[in-house]
Amino acid sequence: MKEKFARWDTLFIQYLKRDWKKIFFWILGIGLFSSAFVPAFKEIAKGEGLIGMFETMQNPAMISMVGPTPIESANDYTIGAMYAHEMLLFCGLFAMIMAVLHVVSHTRKEEDLGLTELVRSFQIGRQANSLAAVTETVFINIILALFISGVLASFGVDSINVEGALLFGASIGTAGIIGAGIALVMAQIMPTSSSATGSSLGMVGLLYIIRAGTDASNVDLSMLNPMGWVYLTYPFTEDNWTPLVFALIFSIVLIIIAFVLEGGRDMGAGYLPEMEGRKNAKKSLLSVRGLFFKLNRGVMISWLIAFAIMGAAYGSIYGDMQTFLESNEIMKQMFSHSGVSIEESFTGTIMMVMIVLVSILPIVIVNKTFNEESRLHLSQILATKVTRSQIYWTTIGMAMIASLVGILLAAGSIGAIAVSVMEGSSTMEISDFLASGYNFLPSVLFITGIAALTLGWAPKLGKLVYIYLGYSFVLNYFDGILNLPEGLLKTAIQSWIPHMPMEEFDGFVFITITVISIAMFVLGYIGYKRRDMIEGA
Repeated sequence: MKEKFARWDTLFIQYLKRDWKKIFFWILGIGLFSSAFVPAFKEIAKGEGLIGMFETMQNPAMISMVGPTPIESANDYTIGAMYAHEMLLFCGLFAMIMAVLHVVSHTRKEEDLGLTELVRSFQIGRQANSLAAVTETVFINIILALFISGVLASFGVDSINVEGALLFGASIGTAGIIGAGIALVMAQIMPTSSSATGSSLGMVGLLYIIRAGTDASNVDLSMLNPMGWVYLTYPFTEDNWTPLVFALIFSIVLIIIAFVLEGGRDMGAGYLPEMEGRKNAKKSLLSVRGLFFKLNRGVMISWLIAFAIMGAAYGSIYGDMQTFLESNEIMKQMFSHSGVSIEESFTGTIMMVMIVLVSILPIVIVNKTFNEESRLHLSQILATKVTRSQIYWTTIGMAMIASLVGILLAAGSIGAIAVSVMEGSSTMEISDFLASGYNFLPSVLFITGIAALTLGWAPKLGKLVYIYLGYSFVLNYFDGILNLPEGLLKTAIQSWIPHMPMEEFDGFVFITITVISIAMFVLGYIGYKRRDMIEGA
């Protein structure tokens, strides 16, 4: 046993030295996002803010998005209760995703790149790398939990006590540890690092969708969901530490299973075999379009299925929304003031969320081209008559098609299910949902344009596009709650676009952003033609 993990502690120290910048931004980013909005929530709570927010969050649609609260009366809804209710689930989700990416990157991806083989050529145990990686992730999440707790407690809000702050931070840190366990298991099962990442994130997404359904119907069932153990701790209200015990036991079991699986497989192999290719390749692979479609086919299909499932899940909420509206006078008054129905208001918000998710797919496709370049896979292609122009515009074209289909599936599935569950009780048609979705198309083009610019001029900065996308999402999503300054809000591209059907379509904005995006595609092409490829650098 000791031989398997020999010198894991040496690797652990080396990983900390190697990753210290990443760890710093990881803890600072998620930590401040999780804990620094307390002043904004204090502003919201002024006057009748707490009562209004409590009534708003009783909407089944909102429960499915942010989770339930144990508070039964608006008079008992404190700033701490509101903060945990609206922030804990999303912060835990981000911590989980970050841990998944980190663990897969430091285990299975290093195997694929041959780095693990190099490490094992020294006196390092066969499974020391995995133990060091998962220990590092646990260590980071412990520091993250303490950082969040300290920042929360430092605001000195009466309803945000020390125990609740510790539980809030511990819940988010535990979410990261669960994500690490899931990723370590999938890294053993799947044949490649990309499939391990995709399946791990898919599992996280599935847990989120399942809990959305159980939260809205029977919250007791959410206690059977590992993601439920993150936010059902109810910090600042019930301060229930028991779900974290379940989560830690679950994580330990996952890690043990992962080590058992790793001990029984060959390096570079998984328990699910890679699909064998044809004896003779299809004629479509003789073209750049066919080859790039083949390279991106798996991730495109996975994301498109996810868009359809998530859209259907959100669409199913509309039936309960009608019931809620008819039974809640305060909600009726709130939305009569704004002049829009609850369905229209929810559609405007949820469509923005879905379009942000859709925007990820074209970024993945554009970055995939640089990944292939950095692995020297394009060297043989560029040695033939294939030009950089063909590779670049094929990538952009594929990203555009994926965006169009992604919006169609996301908006279409929301609309189809919503119209069916409302059974003619709403004035909204499926065309309204599609119009609301394609209204955001310029924002997807803009995000893809930034990715194209990085591909052309600074391809190593491609991952920064994800950061801007996340930043834009946070500003838009929390604008309704935090009432952010207009200048800050306009730094997010989605803020320039009216949220249909709540607001009218703005053709000038639509065309302007589209033209800017096309200009970025062209500038990216100029850079891609001029810069040195990796093999020539």
